[in-house]
Amino acid sequence: MWIEEDNREKRAQFNALGLGKGPYTADQKDYAINKAISIGVRASSRLLNIPRKTIQRWLRAKGITVKRCPDWVYDWAYWRNKRREKWERIKAYRGY
Repeated sequence: MWIEEDNREKRAQFNALGLGKGPYTADQKDYAINKAISIGVRASSRLLNIPRKTIQRWLRAKGITVKRCPDWVYDWAYWRNKRREKWERIKAYRGY
């Protein structure tokens, strides 16, 4: 409950920086960029109700690199390939 209220306040603060409808102001972009740096792109996207791609575009415009995926994905892919190689060796050994 407390977290939801805090999120509503942050969203209201973000919306107060804007002019209403139309494109985002520079203040809104800076606020979203700071949030993305502190809590992450996906979390700030959910918090501010902005598409993730928009925040990523703003970060790239500021010269901040955006990873294509989280670090754990690379570890997961490495171990998946290791498992696959192991089973291929087992199949070859057993003659499947």
